[in-house]
Amino acid sequence: MQQSLNPWITSPTADTPDQETTDTYMPPAAVISAPLKGMVEPAATDRLARRTMTGSAALWIIGAHGGAGESRIADLLCGHATDHCWPVLNDGSEPQVLLVCRADMRGLTAARSALTQWVSGAAPKADLLGLAILADAPGKTPKALRDFSTIVGGGAPRFWALPWVEAWRHGDTTAQPSCEYQRFITDIATLAADTSNTAH
Repeated sequence: MQQSLNPWITSPTADTPDQETTDTYMPPAAVISAPLKGMVEPAATDRLARRTMTGSAALWIIGAHGGAGESRIADLLCGHATDHCWPVLNDGSEPQVLLVCRADMRGLTAARSALTQWVSGAAPKADLLGLAILADAPGKTPKALRDFSTIVGGGAPRFWALPWVEAWRHGDTTAQPSCEYQRFITDIATLAADTSNTAH
């Protein structure tokens, strides 16, 4: 699993040991945590729709495209899938959201558009925790797609590159998640709790 801060605007600290990796610690909050003035919004055809949601959830999972893994991640995190829409809550509060996509060109391009929509302020107000990029096939992701994942992930407060889960392909939803997914679950729980505490 890879978890990264925004490489465009976050500088590494001088006292971080060279051997320390993102798999062994939770990085500090990235600088980009809200929409930025002056960003150009994407074309209307490239934006995710917005939808008023009924009920409540601690975390809303937004698939950047069909087949992103939105429902699977929502089940894993006990969140609520939004069906590829930005959630708008009835009570006017700002929802905590996680964007997900697949690590293929279609998925990464869709995620880039969704992040551009968010950072430009064209999306409804939302507390975006980050972007989860799910492997789209077994085996190693090609270098070109790994590089593009890093670029796209740079537009989110944080991003996680998550491996392929063969058991899910066969409909086995009871399989224990790998260590990469367990770390991801812990990271999201920590971020969501920290954000909730800050809000209060």
